[in-house]
Formats: sequence, structure tokens, C-alpha cells
Amino acid sequence: MFFSSLLGAGQGNLTETKGGFWRGLLGGSGSNSAGVRVTPETALALPILQNCVTLLAESVAQLPVELYERKDKGQRDAAINHPLYDVLRYQPNGFQTPYEYRESLQGAAGLRGNGFSFIDRREDGNVTAIWPLCNDKVQVLKGSDMLPYYRVNGGDTLPMRMIHHVRWFGGEGHYLGLSPVMLHAESIGLAQAVRQYTGKSFANGVSVSGVIERPREAPAIKDQGSIDKIVDQWGQKFGGMDNAKKVALLQEGMTFKPVSMNNVDAEVLGILKVTGTDVARIYKIPLPMVNDLEKSNYNTLEQLLIQFVVFALLPWVKRHEQAMMRDFLLPADRRKYFIEFNLSGLLRGDQKTRYEAYAMGRQWGWLSINDVRRLENMPPIPGGDIYLQPLNMSDASKGMPDASNPSVRAQLEFQQEQITRILSQ
Repeated sequence: MFFSSLLGAGQGNLTETKGGFWRGLLGGSGSNSAGVRVTPETALALPILQNCVTLLAESVAQLPVELYERKDKGQRDAAINHPLYDVLRYQPNGFQTPYEYRESLQGAAGLRGNGFSFIDRREDGNVTAIWPLCNDKVQVLKGSDMLPYYRVNGGDTLPMRMIHHVRWFGGEGHYLGLSPVMLHAESIGLAQAVRQYTGKSFANGVSVSGVIERPREAPAIKDQGSIDKIVDQWGQKFGGMDNAKKVALLQEGMTFKPVSMNNVDAEVLGILKVTGTDVARIYKIPLPMVNDLEKSNYNTLEQLLIQFVVFALLPWVKRHEQAMMRDFLLPADRRKYFIEFNLSGLLRGDQKTRYEAYAMGRQWGWLSINDVRRLENMPPIPGGDIYLQPLNMSDASKGMPDASNPSVRAQLEFQQEQITRILSQ
């Protein structure tokens, strides 16, 4: 491992970060008006919150991530010879796949506001493995140099180059990200309380459809067996779907009074819907993306997907990209190499719209055949790197191109042939 200068000069006078203060001030203790204790684990049991957290985690995990090397004239190539390349693409550590690692890291960040990993380095400082850390075992400290230091499971203090830290929006100092669950313990606690109330009502509550009343002056029936017989006969004759709309005859002045549900029971579904919407707002997830299709239609689903990618997913992707650049690459490599997630697959429209856009890019000269095939995840073809130049966009001061010129006609025919070819593929 790369432990040279582990205890840097700025480590003296370490102080606890203000993250604990902010978590306590903003509901970090998990207390709320509903009287339900909220923790990331109990909050994850809410279907809507689990859907939001796992949707973001699975989306981040499935995105292709690439380590690129910058070349001349804005070109870039995959840096397959860099030691970090295999760690990012194939084997982050001894037991996790890249998908599992990024899913767990984003899951921790989505629930707790912070995701931690230990960076295993070679003697030259390059990364050889990334090991996930439990949030409860990591303490974040602030050094006299204003940089964060980390203490894992009460052990030695580690500098930030040994810890990969992805954080959400932070409180004072921004050394720790706030936990969305703790920050919104009030809304999440209400949803938990309503579900607990509903469950206990089914388990312990008594619910009757109605009561049969006898006049006060009628002689009392002291035999419980006779009472049960009357009630059972009523249920058998008028209860259930098969006996709906039957006509009943009550004697001895009896009356039947249906029992209506109380106000709390009547509003349970409404409360659950509102709390679910609040949780979706916390993570900026459009409701149709968490299986609430009440007000969605086919025409809006594509736009909702773009909204999800741009406003919910992309901020998290940028946090991961820039944290990787900061933590994984050596300072001398940052100008030459960069890490990037590819979101183009999620932003693609339907097939007809994509092909029309490709044809436009091809016709106006900013896409080649191989550019289009690369975007569609198809292999390149020989001669597919030619960029066309529309003749009608030539310099006006030089006049219109001469259509009688054989070379001009040949170029026009070639352009038309290439456009027809890309549209037919």
C-alpha cells in the first residue's frame, strides 16, 4: 500500500466536523412529531423511498464509465494501459463487480448523504483496489490545513488521498453531506406512522359493517345464544356479494344502522399518497418513474425520462465523476486523464427521431458514418470516417458552385448516396 507520508503536516489539531451538529439540528436524531424513530434502515422499508434510492443507485451503476487520455486537437482515447482502467471497468476489489460497487456506493450516499471507500494504492501512488466502508464506522475530522481526515473503526487517522468520499449537499463546512432521510425525518416519519397505524388496525382493531338495534322498551334477550343466532342468520342472509340488494324484514321494532369509517381511516389512502409524493420530491424523481402512472401518458414519458436524467441523475453522476478525479488520479495525471460516465443511452429518443437527427448531422457535416454507428453501439466500417461538406454552404463571395463541373457533380452524388445509405440502415 501507498503509506508514505501518511501522517501529513496538516494533521495536527484535528477537530470533529460540524456534520453531527447539523444532523441533530435538522432531525438527525430521527425524532419527529409522529413519534416514530426514523433511521436509514427503517426508511428504506417504505416502498416509495426504496424505489427512489434504488432507482438512482441502479441507474448510476449501469452507466458505462471510462478513463480517457487526452490527445491533440481535442481527441481522446480510452486509457487502457493506465492502472486505474481495470479497477474502474473490471475489478474494483476482491469481491465486488463494478456494478455492485457503484450501486452500493450510491445507495449509501442516497440514504445517508455520504459514501466512503478505502483506496488501496501501489508504491507509486496508483490505485489497485477500492474497498467499500460502512458509514457508521467512518469519522470525518478537519485538519489545521482545512482538509478532511478520516478515522475508520477507531483506528489510525487517514488523509483524504486514502479515502474516496462522495457527499451530498452539506451543512456548515461541507465536510459531510447531510442525510436526506435524517433531513426529512418529519415527512418520512409520518409515512411510517400511517403504515404502522394501518397495520395495527388490521391486527388489533374491530370493524363491523353495522349494528341491529332493538327498542328500549322491548324485553331484553338474556340468552347470548339467541343473540348470536339472530346475528348469524342476518350475516348468512344479507352478507357478501351474492346477497347484495336483498330486501330485509326486521321485527319487534328492530332497526339496522350501518357503521361508517372514522375520519382517520377515511384519509389513510390520501395521507399515504401525499407522503409518497413528498419522498419523490426529496430525490427529484418524476412520479411515473416510481410507478405512479395516474397522470402520465405515452406522450410525456419520454420527456419525464429526460427530466429524470437531467435533474435527478446527472447531479449525482457529476458528484461521482469529480470525486473520482480528485481521489483516484494523481495530481500529475489530472491534466492528461479524465473520468467520464456516458449518459447518451438514457437521453436517446425513439428510433425515428434518432435516425432523423443522425441524417441531419451527417448531411451538415458534423457526423460521419462511424460516428453514427458508434452512437448506436455498432462496429465501424471501412471508409466510414468521411465528413461531408454541404456545397450550398460555401463562401458566398466566391459565387455558387458550378454544377456542370464533373467533380462538383460527383461530390453531390456521393453526398446523396451517403444520406440514402444511413437512412436505409
